[in-house]
Amino acid sequence: MPKFTALLRTHNDALRLGRTLESLRPCDEVLIIDDSSEDDTAKVAREYGAVIKAAIPGVSPGAYAMDAQYEWILCLRPNESLSDSLEAALLEWKERDPGTAVICYRVLIREESSQGWRECPAEVRLVNRNMVNWIGDMPPAQPDCATMHGELLCFHHP
Repeated sequence: MPKFTALLRTHNDALRLGRTLESLRPCDEVLIIDDSSEDDTAKVAREYGAVIKAAIPGVSPGAYAMDAQYEWILCLRPNESLSDSLEAALLEWKERDPGTAVICYRVLIREESSQGWRECPAEVRLVNRNMVNWIGDMPPAQPDCATMHGELLCFHHP
């Protein structure tokens, strides 16, 4: 049964972080890399039991995957939440072993806009950190990456 860590990088995200953390029930660990927040981001994170580490200037966001307790990493932004269907898919995924042949999963993104919700292309968000390295905020596209059922909801208003 695989376990996984949710990895988020924050900066003054106290107003939106609670919604995100509330949706992370399937996660076995929540690791927040905080980039010098001056609001209550750390307080909100602690209320939800997240592990908080200070961002180090010049360190790539992907490098913090090595600070996670588990080899599977779910990468999120602090303005994103799991849909109910993605939450269910992750709980089902935990019931089976993906094995060594699977290195990552794409997740569909639904983004809030002034005209309502719009569907965006799927992005690699669940990765085995032992098989995928990245430099930017999110893991890069991978050629043979399966798509996880459900969506990440991207909010633009707290």
